[in-house]
Amino acid sequence: MVRAAGRGLVLAVVSLPLAVLCLALSLVSVVLIPLGIGLVTTPWVLTGVRAFANWRRVLSAEWGGVRIPPAYRPVPEDANPWTRTFTMLRDPAVLRDLRWLPVDMTAGFVTALLPAVLVLYPLEGFALAAGLWRTMTGGPYTEYGPYWYGFVPVGDQASALGAGALGAVLLVVAHRYAVSVFQVHFRLTRAVLGSHQTELAERVRVLTETRRDAVDTSAAELRRIERDLHDGAQARLVAMGMDLGTIEALIEKDPAKARHLLAQARRSSAEALTELRELVRGIHPPVLAERGLGDAVRALALRLPVATEVTVELPGRAEAPVESAAYFAVSEVLTNAVKHSGADRVWVDLHHADGRLRATVTDNGKGGAVIGAGSGLTGVERRLGTFDGVLAVSSPVGGPTLVTLEIPCALS
Repeated sequence: MVRAAGRGLVLAVVSLPLAVLCLALSLVSVVLIPLGIGLVTTPWVLTGVRAFANWRRVLSAEWGGVRIPPAYRPVPEDANPWTRTFTMLRDPAVLRDLRWLPVDMTAGFVTALLPAVLVLYPLEGFALAAGLWRTMTGGPYTEYGPYWYGFVPVGDQASALGAGALGAVLLVVAHRYAVSVFQVHFRLTRAVLGSHQTELAERVRVLTETRRDAVDTSAAELRRIERDLHDGAQARLVAMGMDLGTIEALIEKDPAKARHLLAQARRSSAEALTELRELVRGIHPPVLAERGLGDAVRALALRLPVATEVTVELPGRAEAPVESAAYFAVSEVLTNAVKHSGADRVWVDLHHADGRLRATVTDNGKGGAVIGAGSGLTGVERRLGTFDGVLAVSSPVGGPTLVTLEIPCALS
């Protein structure tokens, strides 16, 4: 409540003059276009309007949890002033910014300031009840009647106590609704600045990128499987076939040599079988198919050289592709923790809530993990993006590291 009031007060005080300035400069600059002056000033002014709107988008996301993606059309850097001016004026996103300025100066200002009023106004009622009414109702105030606090006329101690009671009621209202009113401000901002077409375009862009990553990942996985089969099990089976041919030729001439080659062929078959099992486990672990994600992660934890505690609260099973993506994502995160964190203990938590499968991996290592080029977490993020999942990493230097994976899904 207090945070919403403080942020709303800062937003109202800072944004109102900036919005007025941006609107005034925009109107003046557009009016001066026929004189040629506006062709020079308008791109700069509209760039400032875009920067102001983007700043408010950032505040909406950080303070209100309301995401408003920008969707400005690109402006050629080498364009002449005429092209730059009218490219920006024809941009629907810029026009929404200009329409938003007067809304932000009026309704936006009120909804930003109202939480502060709800929190601060009761303090006046308490002050009146404590004796401030004596200074407010004396002297020149007597000429205009009693001092009004809300709908309570304050002229004596009894009415001042009534003002204090009203202040207490308003404080309860502020506690209940101040944050909600502050949220209304950001929803109003999104209603004017946002666009369904913008959200749709952003959605198409994300889906295009994630599907392209999925295709690239699948192709790379197929190449890996082909390479492992060619260099591993296939080579051993070919060698085993050659040994069996040699055994067939030597079984009567040199039984001792034939027995030696037969033992070698048996070892080769066992190694080929082991490699095939490892390959199958890398494609889709049997325990994952048979017993589900929880037991598969538990089995994975048992093979780690670091003490790992797994907590599972899954009342059902997700679809097989989702389980596979979650399993290999957790596997990659655990591999990173073992290789790079220096941790001696890892905790894994799997649960499902609010329509999302959530996996949290925590280690007590040195921290410093980031999502970026060359990081295994980048591949995890791409894998989850295929299912509209998200990856969040908290890893301050010195640790601990907390990696959270979320995939929207329903459990059977």
